[in-house]
Amino acid sequence: MPTPADPPTTAQAMSINRPEAYRRLEEIDLMAELVPMTGCDVLELGCGAAWTTRLLVERLGARSVTATEVDQIQHEKNTQVSDLPQVIFRYGGAESIADPDGTYDLAIMLKSLHHVPVPLMDRALAEAHRVLKPGGRLYCSEPVYWGPFNEIMRLIDDERIVREAAFAALQRAVAQGLFDLEAEVFFESAGTYPDWPTFEARFIHITHSERNLDAERLAVIRAAFERHLTPTGAHFLKPHRADLLRRRP
Repeated sequence: MPTPADPPTTAQAMSINRPEAYRRLEEIDLMAELVPMTGCDVLELGCGAAWTTRLLVERLGARSVTATEVDQIQHEKNTQVSDLPQVIFRYGGAESIADPDGTYDLAIMLKSLHHVPVPLMDRALAEAHRVLKPGGRLYCSEPVYWGPFNEIMRLIDDERIVREAAFAALQRAVAQGLFDLEAEVFFESAGTYPDWPTFEARFIHITHSERNLDAERLAVIRAAFERHLTPTGAHFLKPHRADLLRRRP
């Protein structure tokens, strides 16, 4: 299995999926392993509901976090957080980062690169390169289009094309010399949903995308989900790929 000690070294060696290589762990534990951030200034591009943002400070010891979000509704909720003085919440996308060159020790994109419009993905990675200090790192994780959980999610929004585009953009950023590749790790994180209403609220009734699902499609999605229900809920292992890149001068 890939580890930080034996990463692929070229863009050509990167893989969009390696079914035989998965580690089972939560992403915050992988981040603690790959990117120690005590005392670091961190940029989180696409912070969502800021669950991980809190862990970056409280568990991993980041000195400061600038957490951006393009969903205006979610951003406004985030600005109501009052107990994280180390965090600045900012509205904006990864393709246009409102910071001077060389501001951050670490940039993080957690399942957010594939949400950047495809024509702007290269610009987003170039912007991450620009605002990192020389030698600074970009940690980018993406969901892998594979497995039982994906079979349900693709019924809601089939992301195959945008995930492939995000992977290709990462490869180009390495091939063009913006970054050196330090590690590529495949991992499965656990996801448990006690019932259909919980799953529906988490993945269908969202503010950052317009689902436009009719009753027939919702019934298909619900049936696919409920095939996984047990007395303790529906349990999934969700596959991801994490690429750790180091900024070239």
